[in-house]
Amino acid sequence: MRIRLAIRFTVIISVVLLVVMSIAAFLHINKVQNAFIERAKVETDMISDMILRDTYHMMLENDRARLQLTMEETGASDRIQRIRILGKAGVINFSSNVNEIGTTLSETDDSCAFCHLAGSKVLIDAPIDSRSRVFSDEAGNQYLSVTRGIYNEPNCYTGDCHFHSPDEKKIGVIDMAVSLREMVDVAHSHHVDVITQTLIMLLILSLCHYLLTRNYICDPIQSLLEQTKALSKGDLTARIERTAQDEIGELGRSFNEMAENLAQAQLELKDWGNTLEQKVEKRTEEIHAMQDQLLRSAKLASMGELVAGIAHEINNPLTGILMFASLSAKNPDLPTQVKDNLELIVSETGRCAKIVRGLLEFARESIPEKKLDSINRIIRQTLELVAQQTIFQDVKIRCHYEESLPQLAVDADQLQQVFLNMLINAGQAMPNGGSLSISTALVEDAVRIVIEDSGVGISQNDMNRIFDPFFSTKAQTGFGLGLSVSYGIIRNHGGRVDVDSNPGQGTRFSIFLPLQESRDLQVGGEEPKPEGGGAAQEM
Repeated sequence: MRIRLAIRFTVIISVVLLVVMSIAAFLHINKVQNAFIERAKVETDMISDMILRDTYHMMLENDRARLQLTMEETGASDRIQRIRILGKAGVINFSSNVNEIGTTLSETDDSCAFCHLAGSKVLIDAPIDSRSRVFSDEAGNQYLSVTRGIYNEPNCYTGDCHFHSPDEKKIGVIDMAVSLREMVDVAHSHHVDVITQTLIMLLILSLCHYLLTRNYICDPIQSLLEQTKALSKGDLTARIERTAQDEIGELGRSFNEMAENLAQAQLELKDWGNTLEQKVEKRTEEIHAMQDQLLRSAKLASMGELVAGIAHEINNPLTGILMFASLSAKNPDLPTQVKDNLELIVSETGRCAKIVRGLLEFARESIPEKKLDSINRIIRQTLELVAQQTIFQDVKIRCHYEESLPQLAVDADQLQQVFLNMLINAGQAMPNGGSLSISTALVEDAVRIVIEDSGVGISQNDMNRIFDPFFSTKAQTGFGLGLSVSYGIIRNHGGRVDVDSNPGQGTRFSIFLPLQESRDLQVGGEEPKPEGGGAAQEM
């Protein structure tokens, strides 16, 4: 598998490299060949210009013999295939090949066509690309022909040798053809070198790719395959020894982690099997404990219903006792002892009535009748009820209400009962005076009300029980129902209560009431009016 995969990848990459390198080699060879041709054009054109300059005075003196001799001597070079001078009518006047002297070329001939491209109009100073061409003879030898115009200068149409009209721009053409055999040999040698280098590079790259693929891909995959087979046969000690810092190495590390987890799971299963009986017994005890808890909850629920019934039944006779005892105590003719006993009956009966009211409030969860109202207004109204009580005589009350606080959908009477319970608890927690801080604020999607005192605080043992019914930290004065009722009211409003307290450092109650229900109540109605909060106030 390893060899097949390496060979397959190497063949694919080699084919891709061969195509890419072949295209690059072709473009390079073509570019070099074009560069050789361009260089040959420039050199041939320069030679033509030099011949014209050398024969310039011969033409002015009309020394035709010397001019023809120069053509023949120049054309005798191995590199030059032919050189000739044509008149304006296409007649070959001078040539290295004496047999073609006197012949006439047509305008469509390659030597004449460059200056007749625009029809009857003769081109002046044509570019070298239009004045040159590559052609082959019957033997297959390649030649480059470059044609250059001979222009009518003042010395030509004013000289004694012959006459040319001043209106004539071009009076002749020099046509020169040179052999490209040397260039072809160099280009061929270059082509062979490029192809050879391409093949050698392809062979080296393919070999390197094959070795690297085997070393970095095939060998790790082979090792992973062997360890996977071992793991599938139950050998949980199978591991990948060497993992590289790449994707295959990450796969190996994942395999090791999987094998480790399987081994750990097997150990846990063995341990589970060894301790199954103990766990079953422990789970059975937990189930019994949950059943006992459910039973106690059911008993408490039944007790709540029973307490509600009893409280309701004794409330009426208790009210009668309280009323008649109060009336009887007002009789001035009663003996002092009887009057004192009646006053004691009134006091204890009032205490019983208060307990009964607490029981009734705890037993029934009244559904809040929610309306849009101001939290700040409810707190202020509650403060007016409790601020004059004796427990707040030495307490400094600070209030800070959030400006532009939106109105909430709440039951004002129930929330006033919550604030009343918490304020009274705070006052009772500061028998020697202290400070009470009340603040409101908008946090995320809720309104937060914070009531913080500097009283005696609550111990950590009692923190988890303060909302339980009939639990109170005030052994003599509390019934343990105020915070339970308050917690139920806040819960029915969709809010929550957080408590933070330390003994001797005071207690902080944070009430959060959501805004969503208030927004739903405002849909289709008028926009909510912001509460006119202000800066901190002191009482």
